[in-house]
Amino acid sequence: MRNNSDTAVKLFEEGYNCSQAVIGAFCDDIGMDFETAIRLSSSFGGGMGRLREVCGAVSSMFMIAGLKCGYIDPKDMDAKKKHYELIQELAQRFRDINGSIICRELLGLDIRQDIPVPEERTEKYYKKRPCLELVRCAAEIMDRIIDEKN
Repeated sequence: MRNNSDTAVKLFEEGYNCSQAVIGAFCDDIGMDFETAIRLSSSFGGGMGRLREVCGAVSSMFMIAGLKCGYIDPKDMDAKKKHYELIQELAQRFRDINGSIICRELLGLDIRQDIPVPEERTEKYYKKRPCLELVRCAAEIMDRIIDEKN
C-alpha cells in the first residue's frame, strides 16, 4: 500500500495549508508538478480561504480523485454518476472517522467565516488544532482509494 500520509504531514508542518499538504503529497500519483499543485490548492486552506466551509484536506481528496478518475465528456451521465459516487464515498469515509467534512465543525468553531489572516504555526497551534491529523486522515483515505482502484 502506498503511504503519502507522512509526506502530507511533513508538508503541513512546513507551513503549507491543509489542502496544499494533501495534494502536494500526491503529485507523482496525479502527474502534476509540485508548484502547480500548490498554487491550485492554495485557495482551499481553512475551509476555502478561511471561510471554514469544506475542509481543505477533503477538497484536495476531491481534486486528486478528479485528476485520477474524473470524467471528461459532459454528456457521459454514467461516468458523472460513477465519479460523484466516488466523491460521496470519499466524503463518507472522512466523515465516518472525523464526524464531519466541514472545517468549522471539525475545529469546534462557532463562527461562519474567519478573518483572512492565517494563524502562526506554533506548538500551541498544533495542540489546539486537529488539522495535522485531518491531513493525515485524508491522505490515508486517498492512498487506500488509489490502491483499491488499481
